[in-house]
Amino acid sequence: MLSYNTPIPVNGQNAGPTAGMSARPPFKSVGNNGSANGVSSNDAVSGTGRHTPEEQHIWLVTGPAGCGKSTVARYLAESLHWPYIEGDEFHPPANIEKMSAGIPLTDADRWDWLTALREASIRALDQGNSGVVLTCSALKRKYRDVIRVAPYFTPNLHLHFIYLDASEEILLQRVLARQNHYMGANMVHSQFEALELPTPAETDVIRIDVSRPADMVMADALNQVLHTIDGIQKDQSQ
Repeated sequence: MLSYNTPIPVNGQNAGPTAGMSARPPFKSVGNNGSANGVSSNDAVSGTGRHTPEEQHIWLVTGPAGCGKSTVARYLAESLHWPYIEGDEFHPPANIEKMSAGIPLTDADRWDWLTALREASIRALDQGNSGVVLTCSALKRKYRDVIRVAPYFTPNLHLHFIYLDASEEILLQRVLARQNHYMGANMVHSQFEALELPTPAETDVIRIDVSRPADMVMADALNQVLHTIDGIQKDQSQ
């Protein structure tokens, strides 16, 4: 029986940089009802009428507050013509109230939220998309493991994490500069206290330095995504 407190095996891929990016149509944003507009043009249609791409991908952009999760995830979704899921929109009102008051969320506060994100990702893929991009802090390994359950019964589904890495000082400065966001600067320190950095055993995690300018970060993220997908396609063709 799966326990939230027991790390699960990871069968991911290491990724490295590659060159080349191509422009694609605008991304589709998925709301907390799981709806998205349209399907990707590279999807096949099964005999049941359900759109079923040969290989599907969930890309989870993670990291503490202020690291640029939404910026990077939106860019990836737009570039790849995939649905985008903003994790913050799935928090229940009680969670938002706690964070607005500077109260860190507990594990119990997060389980239903993490499960909702996982299920929303699967619904987006069930609509025929070959991939989906979502944001979630996923500070601890057991939180990442909740999402890792997604591919268990879907052999053609690949799960990947992009951890946006920067120091607490840099992220604190960025959060202080934000306006009209419920996540206060005091939450940055509490998130770093809770943070469990991805380990080498978590081979499905790509780590990206976000102390650099945003355009460099976004280009690096897209290059690594394309490199990873290309590697999977080559493996599948052998």
